[in-house]
Amino acid sequence: MEVSSWNSVEEREGMEERSQRFTKVERSWILYDWANSVYATIMMAALFPIYFTSLAGEAGDVWWGVGSSAATFIMAFLSPVAGAVADYRGRKKIVFSLFFILGLVGTFCTAITENWRLILGFYVLSNIGFAGSNLCYDSFLTDVTTRERMDKVSAWGYAMGYIGGSTIPFLAAIALVMLGPSIGIDNAAAIRISVVITVLWWGGFSIPFFRHVRQRYYTEKKSGHVVRETFSNIWRTANMIFQDRRLRLFILAYFFYIDGVGTVIKMSTAYGATLGLDSTGMVLALLVTQIVAVPCAIWFSKLGERIGGLNVILLGVGIYCVICTLGFVMGYGTEEGFLTNRQALGIFWILAVLVGTAQGGIQAMSRSYFGRMIPPERSNECFGFFDIFGKFAAVIGPALYSVVKTVTGRSSMAIFGIILLFLLGGALLVGCKKANPDMR
Repeated sequence: MEVSSWNSVEEREGMEERSQRFTKVERSWILYDWANSVYATIMMAALFPIYFTSLAGEAGDVWWGVGSSAATFIMAFLSPVAGAVADYRGRKKIVFSLFFILGLVGTFCTAITENWRLILGFYVLSNIGFAGSNLCYDSFLTDVTTRERMDKVSAWGYAMGYIGGSTIPFLAAIALVMLGPSIGIDNAAAIRISVVITVLWWGGFSIPFFRHVRQRYYTEKKSGHVVRETFSNIWRTANMIFQDRRLRLFILAYFFYIDGVGTVIKMSTAYGATLGLDSTGMVLALLVTQIVAVPCAIWFSKLGERIGGLNVILLGVGIYCVICTLGFVMGYGTEEGFLTNRQALGIFWILAVLVGTAQGGIQAMSRSYFGRMIPPERSNECFGFFDIFGKFAAVIGPALYSVVKTVTGRSSMAIFGIILLFLLGGALLVGCKKANPDMR
């Protein structure tokens, strides 16, 4: 491998580490979050799903769910294989580039046809490309910075993502949809143009990443059967993760609390709609979430320098416990009639601010804390397993919500049930802290 220890990196970059400014490589890595977050906002969450369901008809939401699940499961199984291959010398940028191109081409192709079946197929391909490039992007964190600066660099990545992908192009797309009819552009055309904007934004702002980010850590490929060696490496990494008590406890904790984070994001507007809250007010509140998340993600990293990364993650878990509790109060008060819809919407706005406070920070600190625990030369393999746990975690929370709602008949109890995921995650994090008392 090119560099065998964190200490040698510190010797080479001692002056950069002492500086509070980002290096060119760090800035280029951060900018990729700015570049690709537009896909998550426009293609996965906001505008494109509405466009697709309008084309596919009554079963549109079902087919959208099928396509999204298919992409998730395919990527979950590809992650460790792609990670193992990418960890070989000179392969990480190649694997990243293949996923990146697949994401861009798949996204662009959704805008050049109105056949919903083809659109769904192209969306699945683009989603796999997006997820795969993110897997490699996360693993490059160990290549672009030092161990001590990981929290800061990771947090700034998420912060810039909230601005770059979740705010600026999203607002432009909304303006295009709202004002398009006045200049002869219907909603369908406006969304297709927004898709093209997504491709241009994602591709254009990725250029510094390709120019300046390089693979620094790697494993040497041994002579022999490549496929056999790849799967041998996957098995070795899996054993390393689950035999190391610190890694095992952390990745299990991540599985639970990140599922809770995702469930709160996914179910928030559906929960509010069930309670009869104003949809426009909820959308505006979620926009506030994106704005609040920018400074708070950075603040989490600064706090991590003072109290330690794991303690900051525990703080984020605690904030989400408060969110679940307050969400229960909002729902229960609406169901029982002692809160008006206006009062409940006010609480929803408070919840939106709280989510913005913790969402980016807990994701950024989780990425950097995991990055500090793993061998840097096997970062892609390890982040492949990290990605698997994140992918499959997306199933439990919504299912838990549905089960509790079915049993109790109350949406308020369903949202409160999500607190179980955070309590389990928090308990495992405490165990991880005890197993690793010297690591901040």
